[in-house]
Amino acid sequence: MDRRLLDLLCCPVSRSPLGLLGPSDRELINLAITQGGIKTVDGVTVIGALANALVSADRKVIYRIVDDIPVLLPEEGIGTAQINDWQL
Repeated sequence: MDRRLLDLLCCPVSRSPLGLLGPSDRELINLAITQGGIKTVDGVTVIGALANALVSADRKVIYRIVDDIPVLLPEEGIGTAQINDWQL
């Protein structure tokens, strides 16, 4: 993702800055997704591993990146409280 675009993006709910999800965090959430227990804020079960994602500065919400396009809809966010071993 272009660094200039990343600098402009913010969480649509909290307005906090967003950063790229690191490889170890992505591995942790993808493991949880494959186990079938991860839902979006809207309650929809997340299917398919995340190739890339953004995380809010407070590390409470993850937003998927699909085909290099950030999905910044509040209802599409993934709350991190449901991920075991997630570090805030």
